Amino acid sequence: MPTDNKRVRGPEVSQCPSLFSSKPAASLPLKGPRADGRQRDQVDVRPVFVRCGLVSQAKGSAYIEAGSTKLMCCVYGPREIERKDETDMTCGRLVTDMRFAPFSCLERGAWIQGSQEKDLSLMLQESLQPAVCLNKYPRSQIEVNVMVLESSGSVLAHAVTCASLALADAGIEMYDLILGCSMRQDGASYVVDPSRGEESRRSSVAEDNQGGLTIAFLPSLNQISGLESDGEMTEETLIAGVRTCIEGCYKLYPVIQQALCKAVRRAAPPPSES
Repeated sequence: MPTDNKRVRGPEVSQCPSLFSSKPAASLPLKGPRADGRQRDQVDVRPVFVRCGLVSQAKGSAYIEAGSTKLMCCVYGPREIERKDETDMTCGRLVTDMRFAPFSCLERGAWIQGSQEKDLSLMLQESLQPAVCLNKYPRSQIEVNVMVLESSGSVLAHAVTCASLALADAGIEMYDLILGCSMRQDGASYVVDPSRGEESRRSSVAEDNQGGLTIAFLPSLNQISGLESDGEMTEETLIAGVRTCIEGCYKLYPVIQQALCKAVRRAAPPPSES
């Protein structure tokens, strides 16, 4: 009997699909140290690794790694605006695009930009725009592209810091660097630079002050360029959260300055021998 070569044959050995199902996540403790060893109710951010100038095709680029959160940012421009009807004769335009890699989350995503990515791109633009000297670049646009390689919490805050480094690496004139920091409030307790599990956690007990906060901060000017909040928090808790995030930004500031100085030294021409 002739065989059907066009039919796709199944595997010779099969296994039960339940073997590949993910295990339920363990509940996070409300007291004591956090899962990664950091302390609660303290400005305890994750160790950060930063590098500038990794992408040679871009005008400026930066890579940041905080725990398991990894992002890459590339800056292109300033370049002439394609549509002449959108040209501003007095100042330039900042265009941001933030996307998640398909392998960055637990569930594989698509390359098509979703609603969450569009919201994050808008918040990123609103955080960066006050710090960029757009009046120095009339009739031109600066493109900032952020790619999330691995998402493990506090993505927007680290995207702001990474984009600021990439803009500085590209030689774009700015009033100050922009640093991002986030925190999560859970009743009377809070965590700074929360992980993915801490961000998605919801308390089973109905309490006040349940929400998250992310700020973009200009440390030299002592100004806030962007603020994003979700959940329900009282006014006193929100003010205390802003001060906590500002303190977290000041902790990151020396690391960012050192990475930027190293990038400038690498790009500087060698001293001439006389």
